[in-house]
Amino acid sequence: MRLLFDQNLSRRLVRLLDTEFPGSHHVSDLGLETATDQAIWDYAADHGYVIVSKDSDFRQLAFLHGPPPKAIWVRLGNASTRDVVGVLSDCSSVISNFGDSKRGDPPRDPLSRSQGPPPPRPRLGDNAPIPARPALR
Repeated sequence: MRLLFDQNLSRRLVRLLDTEFPGSHHVSDLGLETATDQAIWDYAADHGYVIVSKDSDFRQLAFLHGPPPKAIWVRLGNASTRDVVGVLSDCSSVISNFGDSKRGDPPRDPLSRSQGPPPPRPRLGDNAPIPARPALR
């Protein structure tokens, strides 16, 4: 999955996250440093990118238009590039699942401990015991 980093994020993210997200670009690499959010949105949709930004405007475009593309809103405040790399790297599998999911897919919970669908619940009148749910610790 390829990420398109917005102007408000460091250009170094492309190089620092190349292992996790090969083929990613910064808007400045593509001549989009002064482009409007809508133009960046359209470019990402046409070229198969997921937009990464600290700007909530892409979240609003996602609500307005829906995917593609998808957008990741980085809400780390005044964080260093190292902090942003750490979060994106640590969440790379969740981000990849998000990028690969189709519109309408149920969201995947990265903290879920289930190994598949829950067992069917017994119906009234069945003589099956009700399965106990494990305690989360």
